[in-house]
Amino acid sequence: MTVTPLTAGLPDDATLRELAAAKGVCVRPILQHVTDTLTGVSRTAVIPCGATRAKVCPSCADTARRLRIQQCREGWHLTEDPPKPEPADPDATDKDGGEDDGDQAGEGEDSGRRVRSTRRRQDAPDLPRLAVSDRTTGRVFTSPDGKTYRPSMFVTLTLPSYGRVTSEGVPVDPANYDYRRAALDAMHFPKLVDRFWQNLRRATGYSVQYFATVEPQRRLAPHLHAAIRGAIPRKLIKQVVAATYHQVWWPQLDEPVYTDPETLPVWDELAEAYADPATGAVLPSWDEALDAIDDHPDARPAHVIRAGSQVDIQGVIAGTPLADRVIGYLTKYLTKSITDPLHDDGEAPVPAARRAHIDRIAEEVRWLPCSPTCANWLRYGVQPKNAKGGMEPGRCGSKAHDRDHLGLGGRRVLVSRRWTGKTLDQHRADRAAVVRAVLAEAGVEMDDHDELSATATRPDGQPRFVWTVTHPGDVDGPTYARLIGHAIAQKQRWRAQYEDAKTRAGPVASDLSAIAQPAAAPAA
Repeated sequence: MTVTPLTAGLPDDATLRELAAAKGVCVRPILQHVTDTLTGVSRTAVIPCGATRAKVCPSCADTARRLRIQQCREGWHLTEDPPKPEPADPDATDKDGGEDDGDQAGEGEDSGRRVRSTRRRQDAPDLPRLAVSDRTTGRVFTSPDGKTYRPSMFVTLTLPSYGRVTSEGVPVDPANYDYRRAALDAMHFPKLVDRFWQNLRRATGYSVQYFATVEPQRRLAPHLHAAIRGAIPRKLIKQVVAATYHQVWWPQLDEPVYTDPETLPVWDELAEAYADPATGAVLPSWDEALDAIDDHPDARPAHVIRAGSQVDIQGVIAGTPLADRVIGYLTKYLTKSITDPLHDDGEAPVPAARRAHIDRIAEEVRWLPCSPTCANWLRYGVQPKNAKGGMEPGRCGSKAHDRDHLGLGGRRVLVSRRWTGKTLDQHRADRAAVVRAVLAEAGVEMDDHDELSATATRPDGQPRFVWTVTHPGDVDGPTYARLIGHAIAQKQRWRAQYEDAKTRAGPVASDLSAIAQPAAAPAA
């Protein structure tokens, strides 16, 4: 259910927002009335908005980042294989990029893919292909002095060059910078990442598990940081990177057919299809356009994406300072959008050259098709898959076209299914359980910790609490100032209770708290 935050429609109060962010409180809280079906008691609860970007809500974004840190740490150096998630479990994949099994395609990918030749391109090196075992943990090594250790890896993958750039990441010669390829590569980067994990598993012979984040380089091209469980020879990783590519078998994208806004294809109600405005001829359907590719003996993919030659590979041992630094680095920019400044001073003006660089990529991304269902196919004389009236080139609703994403419509956090064997909601419940355990050990009453009881059930298995949203404009709806004041007071009360509980519980609390402590972020 989509809930409109109570700040919607209200005047923006920068002072209150700054105060809420400084206190670690959600700046876009949602007010709900909670009724306990066992006792009949009703009370008011303030629910955080759950945003993952700092420009939307700094407090919620930081909470989400800390949860990812915990998820990354928990699965990286496991010594035993975690359980397999239930394949039929709809929660096995969380909405913001949780667990996957090597298929992180962007929005709108065609699940009914056609069968084409699996013969490798002649310009791609061969790869070893081994039977993939069910093992997810790395090998154990023994040093000459008899000590054993199980190293893991930290790997960074990049995309190729599109032209020389300055130290600030802007093109030296914008006129000759390949913006078109940069935009296409960003759009299809998730598929390249899929291929990399598939190839790596086949080349190593075990079920490689990973926690990876997709971040922008200074030049604004996406790249991948990945924590990999287990040690893999560096030579083999580089071989897999060099051999990994993804071919996009779509209609050709070289030249648009319709560019004049006044002469775009029109929707024919009788044919239920788009037609040429001058001749009335119905445009080829998506399936017909793909049939033409299949029937053409010299057909070539519309685009081929490859990884760049630069690959950074580090070995990491559990419990070392490097492990904490790497986890912090992996998650450092998760609260930022692709176009946000990478430095910490987000208030500094963006240089004109960088704004122009962003604008050029955004313009390319606006008009290129992002998926088979994208309205931009009308520019190329092809009907989008599942076409319907009202579609207009340049107005596709996919986030890939947003200026904040610059073509990257896929997820920013990619986690393999057996990284921990848990969903993100289960990791969130683990952190809540730590708080409950500390409070219980100290004998501190839990007060109104609503976030800990949201999933509580009655003895008959039904939800214990009924939640009713207070929408903007409701008669009993509070002002933004009262709402933020209530949230700050609640946060301070909870923090005081927790600190008091830790003091009373002593060593037990320290042991429990260590479970949920985030890694320290590296210096900027």
